[in-house]
Amino acid sequence: MAEYNILLQELRAFRQENNEKLESVKEDIAKVNNRMEEAEGRIEKAEERIQTMEDVMVELMQVHVKLTDKLTDLESRERRENIRIYGVPETSERDSPSMSAFVETLLREGLKLEGAENINIERAHRSLGPPPPNGASPRSILVKFLSFKTKEQILRKAWQQKGFTWKGKQISLDNDYPPLILKKRREYAAILRILKDKQIQFQTLFPARLKVKYADGVKIYNTATEASEDMSKRGFPVEVIKPPESVLERYKQLNTWNRVTRGTGRTAPGPPGPSYKEKLRAFRRTGADPAVE
Repeated sequence: MAEYNILLQELRAFRQENNEKLESVKEDIAKVNNRMEEAEGRIEKAEERIQTMEDVMVELMQVHVKLTDKLTDLESRERRENIRIYGVPETSERDSPSMSAFVETLLREGLKLEGAENINIERAHRSLGPPPPNGASPRSILVKFLSFKTKEQILRKAWQQKGFTWKGKQISLDNDYPPLILKKRREYAAILRILKDKQIQFQTLFPARLKVKYADGVKIYNTATEASEDMSKRGFPVEVIKPPESVLERYKQLNTWNRVTRGTGRTAPGPPGPSYKEKLRAFRRTGADPAVE
């Protein structure tokens, strides 16, 4: 009987010990559940805030795109009286009293303008920036006329005779386009090369459209994407330009997409830091058994 009593006491002690451990485990599980519920609640609130921010950002990006288009249109109208002259060697204007006087003499000689015709140049200067190194293309000359009509007459005459030669250099004239329009017009570069190789007549229209004279009629494209898709269907060996799939991609194409480094105010490339991960790590228990985690 004594042995049975000892065995019974040991069993009771073992059961008591197990009960205490189970209570401890229950308390730990309850704490973990509470922390999980708290974390889930915070995550849900964070997701709601992020969704709201994303919706606001999409609206802001749409407004930004519209304002950029309007700004580009206003800038284009501001440059209506301007032309750019390409190919004039650097320092060619050194012996002239001013750049305006040099440009007037250049245009009269190159385009064979009548002496009585008044050009009315308001101002002229080289493109901003340092002089190019030897052997590089010279900077263009920006010319602003007092009259849009005069500018159109000079530009039309230059286009009719496909520029002119001055002191052995080929000189060409073109409109003064804003940077964003220039970027859109450059997207047609590969398409224009194919049209030239196929000897198909084309014309670039303002601001960034393309007019092509096919054998079956005239086609006008509003974007390089539209032109590449249609020409690919017609059998031309042109790579199809994919349009931006979202407002964010179009926003990035405006060359205004820069991330600001936190605490410095400076723009920096690359993805943002793991700030959200650092905040979520605060929910982890400290001093816990790694096996339990």
